[in-house]
Amino acid sequence: MEKIRAHVWISGRVQGVGYRYHTEQTARQANLAGWVRNLQDGRVEAVFEGDRADIEAMLRWCYMGSPGAVVTSVDVAYEAVENLVDFQTRRSV
Repeated sequence: MEKIRAHVWISGRVQGVGYRYHTEQTARQANLAGWVRNLQDGRVEAVFEGDRADIEAMLRWCYMGSPGAVVTSVDVAYEAVENLVDFQTRRSV
């Protein structure tokens, strides 16, 4: 299966609503590697690595997000795979 890497920026009401927690849980359930963190400008940034179909499903989830989230946009950049091995929440920047 083809592995891909998606670098994602999610805008809207995505901080203070459990978005990072739910992103981590959803990514782990999908066997994706990567990370998620809050940005100072109110967005959430994430990287997902895994099989194309699993990444596409995760990106669809990003548009819905956690309960209480209101997602206004999801920007995606595809990058070279770095072969990450797990999924984690990173410190906010």
